Amino acid sequence: MKIGTNIVGGVTPGKGGATHLGLPVFDTLAEAVAATGADVSAVFVPPPFGADALMEAIDAGIRVAVTIADGIPIHDMVRLQRYRLGRDTIIIGPNTPGLITPGECKVGIMPSHIYRRGNVGIVSRSGTLNYEATEQMSALGLGVSTSVGIGGDPVNGTDFVTVLRAFEADPETEIVLMIGEIGGPQEVAAARWARVHMTKPVVGFVAGLAAPPGRRMGHAGAIIASEGDTAGAKMDTMEALGLYVARNPAHIGQTVLRAMRERGIVTK
Repeated sequence: MKIGTNIVGGVTPGKGGATHLGLPVFDTLAEAVAATGADVSAVFVPPPFGADALMEAIDAGIRVAVTIADGIPIHDMVRLQRYRLGRDTIIIGPNTPGLITPGECKVGIMPSHIYRRGNVGIVSRSGTLNYEATEQMSALGLGVSTSVGIGGDPVNGTDFVTVLRAFEADPETEIVLMIGEIGGPQEVAAARWARVHMTKPVVGFVAGLAAPPGRRMGHAGAIIASEGDTAGAKMDTMEALGLYVARNPAHIGQTVLRAMRERGIVTK
């Protein structure tokens, strides 16, 4: 609410009719949407029930569903991806800190006080590195247009390319920071898409340079299954495709600033 999010109610089965923080509680999401006109849902549901909660959001006509849970079963997420075909609901996560447009809206768990308004769009698999990069940029006087955590699970609702496409169309975003991790082809696919379709500069970083192959590191999706899954290989490809690349997490903010200077976005 302090950020500007218009919270209209909550949903907990069996507690319909109650109130919390002065807002109504409903038994189902469909009831909440009918009564309040809600179009965004923050899903704080344990992993075994996460996919069912998202299907309920789809059926209720929710436009954006942000699911925080870490470790929703992969089979459940695959089933959900089939279920959402032909529907308009955007799913952020699972295993996401959420998304935030500073000064306007926040849906998630990120520390909002570190986000200052600006022109850098952030899309990240890692919540912690999202925060680290944001604080580095804030210390340099740089701000964020919108930050989206797509989540670190193996199957997620929204990928890098989807968010890059949105940032390319967003007039308030002038540069994009993409933070990836070991495991999977998403980062490389996004870099290839950006080379062809992005007119705005993209800065990339991939966590996990020291990660050993075959061992899951933190997120369920962060595991090196092939040579191309390593952080080094991904960053090499990003650089070859024309992205600005930060090779050290401590240098993300400085790399964004350098890219902005070279592209004439800032002159300081």
